[in-house]
Amino acid sequence: MDKRLERQIGARIQLLRRARTGLSQEKFSVAAGIDYSYLAGVEQGRHRLSVSMLKRIADGLDLSMSEILKGL
Repeated sequence: MDKRLERQIGARIQLLRRARTGLSQEKFSVAAGIDYSYLAGVEQGRHRLSVSMLKRIADGLDLSMSEILKGL
């Protein structure tokens, strides 16, 4: 995955997290069972996102994985 796409996915996750939950990264990461620093890195485009982590994030947002990736 190229860095530009990683940044786009991270920005989309951040936007959806804020809009759908209103939770901080820390509170959302606890609720979704994701390490806070990993989530922060994903949202900033610094960490690659595995399919299993994308699924956890999607579940935490009550979305499908395809809804997160839509339009990217």
